[in-house]
Amino acid sequence: MAYYKSIRDYPPGREAPGQSGWIADGLLRLRADLAEQIRDQRRDNSLIIGSWNIRAFDGGRSRLDESYHYIAEIIDHFDICAVQEIKPDLGPLKRLIGLMGDNWDYFVTDVTAGDGGNDERMAFLYNRNRVVFRNLIGEVVLPREALIAGEQIARSPFFASFQADWFRFTLCTAHIRFGDDLGLRAREISTLASILADRARAEGEVYVLLGDMNIETSEDQMMAALKGAGFHVPDFGATNLGGDRLFDHIAFSGQGRETRLLRQGKFDWRGSVFRPGDMAAYEEIAMAIRDRPDTGKPYSDWSRTYPTWTTHEMSDHLPIWIEIEVDYSDDFLRGIAEEAGT
Repeated sequence: MAYYKSIRDYPPGREAPGQSGWIADGLLRLRADLAEQIRDQRRDNSLIIGSWNIRAFDGGRSRLDESYHYIAEIIDHFDICAVQEIKPDLGPLKRLIGLMGDNWDYFVTDVTAGDGGNDERMAFLYNRNRVVFRNLIGEVVLPREALIAGEQIARSPFFASFQADWFRFTLCTAHIRFGDDLGLRAREISTLASILADRARAEGEVYVLLGDMNIETSEDQMMAALKGAGFHVPDFGATNLGGDRLFDHIAFSGQGRETRLLRQGKFDWRGSVFRPGDMAAYEEIAMAIRDRPDTGKPYSDWSRTYPTWTTHEMSDHLPIWIEIEVDYSDDFLRGIAEEAGT
């Protein structure tokens, strides 16, 4: 469970951002919305897998203290979460894990260097009370014949194997390159998804491909590449804050057999924290911090800047999640009984 005691260390009051009461009020709104959308409807025999591209975490303008609490609260409502766009400094990630409680652990990749890598890491954060790590972890390396224009995938996909009750699964998180060459994006998705689908069939294990796929629409060549590999792709709708791009996905093998999808969703934090109505309250803080402190210039139009400014506190992507069934013991026993009766 997320850790709250440190909130008392902030200045008292609830009238302004950064005060202990302000942060507590924000967390209470978050908890109510998360309970309504995720926690209160979950099944007992289920696993909730999340994915979130957290914008430049935390390699740009440093986030406010309260933002760490809000991000921790959201992820704490998942059982395991893939996080993309973590920057080289691991201090912010460790701080986030510290706010999530002793039951949470994580794995994180090395930095992917080069223009395509964007100095990013990827991570899995998981609740040890619900998920067990199965000691298999690595990065997907393409064989020579699968290289894309002679190169590996720009940001190395990261995989690890876990178990929840009877359910064994391997997660692979990816952050597909962004740019004008949509064909190149599609080739990265197609190559990665095909490799994982082959592994799923060969190993008889569920593979889950999740992350920022940089898919534009439900009909584009990137989506066709993902579905073409045979993965089940739930519909999350638009996951960017502009509401017009289907960037983020959680796709999985074995739908209806090894994998039974119970629910799916995305969580829009803007109804709980950094709300439109909070814009005036954050203006003074923003003027002191600024996106580019070296310019020495205040924001010229705060009402237009505020929505973008909030993405540096939370993200420009919405977190997504699926709930899947994990207890197949009744089916297993029925199979034994049927075999014995023949």
